[in-house]
Amino acid sequence: MTDTRIEFGTALRSPYEVARLARQIEDLGFDIIGCGEHVSFYGDSANGFVSLSVAAGATQHVRLMSTITLVPLYPAALLAKMGAALDVASGGRFTLGVGVGGEFQNEFDACGVPIKQRGSRTDDALEVITRTWTETDVTYEGRYTKLENFSLKPLPIQKPRPPIWISGRTDAAKKRAAKFGNGWLPYMYTPEQLAESIAAIRVFGEEQGRDMSDFTFAVYIFTAVHEDNDIAVKYASDRLSKQYSQDFSKLVHKYALAGDPDSCQARLQEYIDAGATSVFVSSACPDDYIDSNLKMIAERVMPKFKS
Repeated sequence: MTDTRIEFGTALRSPYEVARLARQIEDLGFDIIGCGEHVSFYGDSANGFVSLSVAAGATQHVRLMSTITLVPLYPAALLAKMGAALDVASGGRFTLGVGVGGEFQNEFDACGVPIKQRGSRTDDALEVITRTWTETDVTYEGRYTKLENFSLKPLPIQKPRPPIWISGRTDAAKKRAAKFGNGWLPYMYTPEQLAESIAAIRVFGEEQGRDMSDFTFAVYIFTAVHEDNDIAVKYASDRLSKQYSQDFSKLVHKYALAGDPDSCQARLQEYIDAGATSVFVSSACPDDYIDSNLKMIAERVMPKFKS
């Protein structure tokens, strides 16, 4: 058993049947339901706010996190309103996950957002969000957003505001987390990379004069669990090789959580020893095994870390 209770989240795997999938995730005992998004992508993709709104109505207590909102594609004030509205509609269960995107140029072009401005637009939006979620009659003049006596009504339920988790890999993302965030959610990370990023964010936080004691350090990890270790590894390798158009057979054990329950628990312990207190698992297996995979995670991996 670990000394610290670890939170577990998992993502809605489809823009379809959202209510059913959300209830399934809550019933399995996950703490967080996530949803990613794209305006346009290689396959079917959701909008995080829409799907999480459906999930909010279908569930009772599980937290809802956008994993990840492509912040630069939204007007900042509109994004602030959508987040505040979802927090109110869900009874105070929303967490905003923040990313700059950029891996799919087409959606930036379609939204009229220069891809080179994605970082600066995200920082501008976070200034707007943090102020308008906590204040009324906000006046602000940024590079992309100007507000004059602007108020969101109603304000979010959570006080002082809903949590903001930052995703990324660069020093810019880590500094953004230290300045604006309550959590850090990188993906495709080794335990060693996670430990290094945690140390860096703590330093950046100290430079900002922040108390980082209640900051959540998490990891987003592709996962396949099966009674047969070799089958689980093959599931993850095949799925990720297809998803990322490269051979993942030698990368599975570096970046994914794949194997039988005991080996997955052991690997997960390495991330926890590196500093993770929250783990976001995303199924890396055939579609017809996803339900079984989630059940295996919930019943054979999570209990060791949730007591």
